[in-house]
Amino acid sequence: ILARAKNGTGKTAAFCIPVLERLDTSRNEIQAVILVPTRELALQTSQVARELGKHLGAEVMVTTGGTSLRDDIVRLHQPVHAVVATPGRLLDLAAKGVAKLSSARMLVMDEADKLLSPEFQPVIEQLIGHVSPDRQILLYSATFPVTVKQFKDKFLRKPYIINLMDELTLKGVTQYYAFVEEKQKVRRRGKSEEEEEEEEEKTEGFFFPFFFLFFFLQPLTFPFFFFFCFHPPPTHRIKNQVHCLNTLFTKLQINQSIIFCNSVNRVELLAKKITELGYSCFYIHARMLQSHRNRVFHDFRNGSCRNLVSSDLFTRGIDIQAVNVVINFDFPKSSETYLHRVGRSGRFGHLGLAINLITYDDRFNLYRIEQELGTEIKPIPPVIEKSLYCV
Repeated sequence: ILARAKNGTGKTAAFCIPVLERLDTSRNEIQAVILVPTRELALQTSQVARELGKHLGAEVMVTTGGTSLRDDIVRLHQPVHAVVATPGRLLDLAAKGVAKLSSARMLVMDEADKLLSPEFQPVIEQLIGHVSPDRQILLYSATFPVTVKQFKDKFLRKPYIINLMDELTLKGVTQYYAFVEEKQKVRRRGKSEEEEEEEEEKTEGFFFPFFFLFFFLQPLTFPFFFFFCFHPPPTHRIKNQVHCLNTLFTKLQINQSIIFCNSVNRVELLAKKITELGYSCFYIHARMLQSHRNRVFHDFRNGSCRNLVSSDLFTRGIDIQAVNVVINFDFPKSSETYLHRVGRSGRFGHLGLAINLITYDDRFNLYRIEQELGTEIKPIPPVIEKSLYCV
């Protein structure tokens, strides 16, 4: 099966329910494998599977990198009917003979386009060699690039194709862009990443993107804030910059927001600045300790914090219903990344708002992504109607 549908429309349930229905809980063996690209998505998917199967007697195990291998080995000596895993860890367990997958007749690949990217595909092909030859392979994603077609032609026998994307792409998400000063957003030529970060720490101009966004939101009050932001007494300069940023956040009815950056260093720096301004803010990226990532994911999902600054680690499949605003602080390079980022809002019929901070060099990407996705990203208006992104 190749199933394509918009983010937030229920793909996880669409494969979890049939997987659970086909499990024979009287047999103490792994009968189904669900592969996902990130550890956070593995935790979320396993939680859904356990909740759906709690009255079926189905034993669902989750295993990812960054956790104790010994704990996984001990768990596999107990009954396990289905495994939710990231590819590298499961291949390690299978190669050691600990995870016996020869009876697994269902292999689900969620976010299949990511799993079939060059970093994952060799591992995926090795894992296919461990599962039952009489297998069913199910691919789910919002986007199916050329790599998926190549995999389909090689491994899938007479696949059934389900495409629900003709009219669903980004439906329910209102998208805007605001132009910002390029020099405030990109690394100066000849500067190392460390030097750039040090300069950004020192410069007050870091808040220009937020100020320009505020300018679009409230043009009538611009002269007033221009005076107080650029001509305050030295001792109050930082405080008045906080007022400019605070105006932006107070004008948007944010339940929870995810703010995306294109690099790990940008994530940490932006989160630090937002926290210094007095706003609740977490950050998450792939270089963090797994225990820290798990805690951030759990706490943000439970509503402990309003804002999350993230790398593209958090673009895939993460389902947090309260997120109604996504900000692309750094504009993505590809339409697939844009689609998955913006898809964190507007989940399953909810309304969402996407704000893109665009530099001069981003204008070509903006146009190309609009064409490829068949969508329109409009200039940000003076006032954004709350009915567009709030219940």
